[in-house]
Amino acid sequence: MNKAELIESMSAESGLTKADAKRALEAFIASATKALKKGDRVALVGFGSFSVTKRLARKGRNPQTGEELKIAAKKVVKFKAGTELEKATR
Repeated sequence: MNKAELIESMSAESGLTKADAKRALEAFIASATKALKKGDRVALVGFGSFSVTKRLARKGRNPQTGEELKIAAKKVVKFKAGTELEKATR
């Protein structure tokens, strides 16, 4: 499902217009991004939670040449599915 399909589905499920559903989705994305940028956790009970974790620097290998290279440390967003979502997708 892409963003346009999600907006259409949200509109159908909630009774909102597509324009309102689009604004609501964009507001959620903006709010979640700001919270994650600050280092906060975004938890949606029953759905799951988003958090930021630090990935340590490590050694990697170029698959074409076999040459060893350094992969820099960085922050990554992690999603952990909630119990209800896990049960629904089994």
